[in-house]
Amino acid sequence: MQRDVTHNANNSLDPVSVKVLQQLSGPVNITVYATEQDARLGDIRKIISEFLSLYQRYKSDIKLVFIDPVKEAERTRAAHIQLNGEMVVEYAGRSEHLTQINEQIFTSTLLRMAHTRDQTVMYLDGHGERKLDGIANHDLGSLFGAKLKQNGFRLSSLNLALAQEVPLNASVLVVAQPQLDLMPGEMDKLLRYIDRGGNLLWLVDAEPLHGLERLAEKLDLLLPSGIVIDPAATGMNAAPTWSLGATYPPHAITRNFNLITAFPSARPLIWSEEPGWEHHVLVEVAPRGWVSRSAFGGKAPAGKPAFDKRHDTPGPAIIAVALRRSINDRDQRIVVVGNGAFLSNSFAGNGGNVDLGVNMVNWLSGEEHLITLQPRTAKDSNLTLSRTQLNVISIGFLLGLPLMLAGAGVYIWWKRRRT
Repeated sequence: MQRDVTHNANNSLDPVSVKVLQQLSGPVNITVYATEQDARLGDIRKIISEFLSLYQRYKSDIKLVFIDPVKEAERTRAAHIQLNGEMVVEYAGRSEHLTQINEQIFTSTLLRMAHTRDQTVMYLDGHGERKLDGIANHDLGSLFGAKLKQNGFRLSSLNLALAQEVPLNASVLVVAQPQLDLMPGEMDKLLRYIDRGGNLLWLVDAEPLHGLERLAEKLDLLLPSGIVIDPAATGMNAAPTWSLGATYPPHAITRNFNLITAFPSARPLIWSEEPGWEHHVLVEVAPRGWVSRSAFGGKAPAGKPAFDKRHDTPGPAIIAVALRRSINDRDQRIVVVGNGAFLSNSFAGNGGNVDLGVNMVNWLSGEEHLITLQPRTAKDSNLTLSRTQLNVISIGFLLGLPLMLAGAGVYIWWKRRRT
């Protein structure tokens, strides 16, 4: 039996790591190619053994084997080992090489291996859309796309002007605000993908739809013009057109999710209750705010924002919704977010934006069991003392404690002299 009493639980695994281990049904084999002593790190085998013992507490069938690359040089070359201490992790017929070891890297490796099948996330391209692997400020690649790749998803672009149809191997198709109109033939291919039961992540910015009106009609969505104004954001010194998500209705995507999310220039979503679709609200914002018609297009209204009862709509506003239905003997899943900038390279680092986006893709691809949990937050280890408290402590150690010890010594001397 063990108990971690360190302040930040330094000798225990993060709950996210434990959750990943619970998804691994078979044994994990780890082969480490390391000498008994490393010139820089010392006893590298001991370091690795102690680290992996944290994982073996929760999964006893993690098997660890050490091989000396000097004594077994031929086997080391056959395994394509480059560095002393390099390890090969094997699970369910898959293997990966690791040259660095920490909890984030090792857990991410296990998470990729936990995927039940190869998953391809495709994104619509050719009309100025945000790219999942792009590095520009408006693209989605630096944080969101990188996290998807780290979790084992393959990313690929899709140009419907060239492709005959949306490929059948696409687990999820991402549509992120085209800047040019889609041609009618391209829309036909996109709608056929929906009719076949394809899964979709649609990021709708507060801009013209550029031909995607037919997609909104297919999904029975109403996309009124306007930008959400959230007074809670202005209280955090954010722009008046930002809105903050803090509490989330229950859904697989938002299960155990308690991080704040930030949405710059979000637009509201409304839908008609058609019997074919199940609708689940994911993010509702601005309970004390409103939807401003004068701010449509992402531009903040001049001066301090104020509610105009003639044109504006009082909050709260729904800005993200999940749709689900059974079609063609498959479970179709769609997520629509009234904002694409929250996952862009410029804004994805705010709060839990990336975590929410990854959760959406995991749910869309049928990998609910991999939906990320929030890592534990480090407890504050700083002690703030006032000037008076510092003086008391200083005097106590410099004068009080020595005098107390001296007094104890005098008392013992006096007692012994009497006897």
